[in-house]
This record gives sequence, structure tokens and C-alpha cells, in this order.
Amino acid sequence: MKVLIINAGSSSLKYQFMSPDTGDVYAKGLCERIGIDGRLNHSVPGRDKVVQDIAMPSHSEAIQAVLSILVDETNGVIKSTDEIDAVGHRVLHGGMAFTESCLIDDACIAAIEKCIPLGPLHNPANLMGIRACQAVMPNKPQVAVFDTAFHMTMPAKAYTYAIPYEYYENDDVRRYGFHGTSHRYVSARAVDMLGNPEHSKVICCHLGNGSSLSACVDGKVVDTTMGLGPLAGVPMGTRSGDIDATIIEYLMDRYGYDIKTMMNILNKKSGVLGISGVSSDFRDLDNAAAEGNERAQLALDKFVYEVKKDIGAYAAAMGGCDAIVFTAGVGENSIDMREKLVEGLEYMGVKIDPVKNKTRGVEAEVQADDSRVKIFVIPTNEELMIAKDTAALAK
Repeated sequence: MKVLIINAGSSSLKYQFMSPDTGDVYAKGLCERIGIDGRLNHSVPGRDKVVQDIAMPSHSEAIQAVLSILVDETNGVIKSTDEIDAVGHRVLHGGMAFTESCLIDDACIAAIEKCIPLGPLHNPANLMGIRACQAVMPNKPQVAVFDTAFHMTMPAKAYTYAIPYEYYENDDVRRYGFHGTSHRYVSARAVDMLGNPEHSKVICCHLGNGSSLSACVDGKVVDTTMGLGPLAGVPMGTRSGDIDATIIEYLMDRYGYDIKTMMNILNKKSGVLGISGVSSDFRDLDNAAAEGNERAQLALDKFVYEVKKDIGAYAAAMGGCDAIVFTAGVGENSIDMREKLVEGLEYMGVKIDPVKNKTRGVEAEVQADDSRVKIFVIPTNEELMIAKDTAALAK
């Protein structure tokens, strides 16, 4: 089976065309500047990258551009769109309606629409991608895979906020968590690597421009750092992470901000960018800190401090820890960051091997021989999880 994976944003659309059985990626790319002028970036393993300016007034034209280049004589990988067996869509917020992936039908779309207030930036864009694919490929099975679904195993004590309970009953206000497809993939790999699937306590650290941690017992989430939306948890590239809500009222009163301005500050101007004033990219922060920039160093120190606190908290919540997993851009590639994140956790039995840790972007065990806790580097593969779910449901 061959599956097309779609991840639609408001003005962009990422895609991968792959085999869910082997994990082979036949082609992948990005449609950007949708609704402006349109640009397609397309790559096939072993070939030169292709960049084309193509008019994309809407997501429908973007989908058509993807299909056209997939069957292109020079740059394509299939002879006909008939070779696309199914389409899988990443959807940010499934609310409480979705605990697993599902075939897309009218009821599914209505439920995703109902979740727009919970995911106002992402769900409308996800729906545009779904509708565009339905218009261009009306007879292909389509599947929605939700970022929130994997976290729905959390117990009430973990997902309930200490505000009047009526807001949970009437308005679905609770902790949902995100990066669920990534956490699902790396936690399953960690259990396999531990070789003891029935008794495992794993802390997954998805660390990048967006960051979240999850605590998984026997392959199921019992807690995660992100909340109602993806703003909560540890500091990120541009997101604040957890803050005292009083700060919001204080700054709004002091500067006359409305709530949209305040939320834009917390989502796009905060995190390590806000502290450093340099960049949201951790590589830029490393360089600036090495040159003596104290705020860049503070941003890195703050990030390490908050992630390390959550690792300790999740070990306490689970009553122990068998493995810590690092994944995503920073987790997979920053040798120095991994060392700093486990430094001082020797009391938990966590000890890294500096030599084994000199690895980037490949699956590896990097704990010292006398470490009681395994330390795994596991490159995430959200697209493979989406493809597998899509294939299973399409069949």
C-alpha cells in the first residue's frame, strides 16, 4: 500500500508519499505561500531537490500541485494517482471526541469543526487540507490522525484543572497534550528496546522549537506537559510554557493590551527567544552563549532547568523510571543539551556515557554501563505512525 500524508497549515502544506509497511519515503515536500503566490519544494531520495513557483490561491491548488508532481515524468514517482491508495491527515485537536485515528466522514468532519475553539490556529487549516483532498480525490479513503489522541489515557487527577468543575463539564476544559503521534512512536520504540513491554516506565522528551514531555506506564500516557493548548509546559522556541496567570492580567492592565495581543506575545515572542532576544533556534543560542551572551546562556539554562524538573516530577508520578527518551530536533541532535538535561540525576540512577552520547539523528543507547536507567535517542517518525493508521483503517 502507498499512502499520501498531509499536514496542512494556514498557508502551507507538508506532504510525504510513503509505504506504511516498509517505511520507505518515495517523495516528500512542502507547498508554501498558499494564498499569496505559491511555491512547491519537492524532493525524491537520490535526486536533486525541485523548487517550483506555482499559483496556489487555495489548498485545492496546492493538493493538485502535489498530485501533478508525483506523476510528473521527470520528477514524479508514480505513473498515475491511482497508485495512491489512501490519504492520512494530521489533525491537531481531537478534543474528547477522538481517542484514536478514524476514517474521515461527515460525522468526523463535524467533530473536528466542533474542536475549532480548542485548536483555533490549527484545526481550520487541517480541515482545509481534508476538504481539498476530498475535492481532488473523492474516491480515496481518508484518515484523520489526532495529536491529542495518544494522551487520552491520562487519569482524571492528571488532566483535571483546579478551576470550577463546571468548565470541564460544560466547556471541555482539561489537559489534552500534543505531539501525541511523536510520543506514541518513541514510547513504543523505547518499550521494544527495553524488552519488557508489560512493565515499563518511560519519560519521553520531545524537544525542539515546540517541546513537550510525557510519562508513559506500560505504553500508556499518565501525564504530559502541554495542556488545553500547546502553549503550556516547558519554555519553547517562542512559547512561554507555564507561567503565573497573574502576569497576563498585570501586563494587560499596565500596557493596555487586549487578549489577542497578549496571547501573541506568549505564543510568538516568548520562550527562549523572549529571554535571549537573540533567536528561537537553539543552535543560534549555543553560538551566542559561546561568545559570552549572558541572556542566551540564561535562556538555555532556563530550558534545561524546566525540562529537568519535569523529568524528576514524572519519575515521582510513576514511582520510578526505566528509560528517558530524547527525540525531535534538539533531543535528537544536541549532544551538549542531553548531557546537561541528565546532569544531577544520578540520585535517580541516571548516568550518561559522554562517548556513546556523541551521536546525532540516529537511534542509540547512550547511558553509562552502570546507569540503572536507560537513556535512548530515538528519531521520531510521526509520518510513519500516520501512514500505518491510515493503511489499517483504509483496509
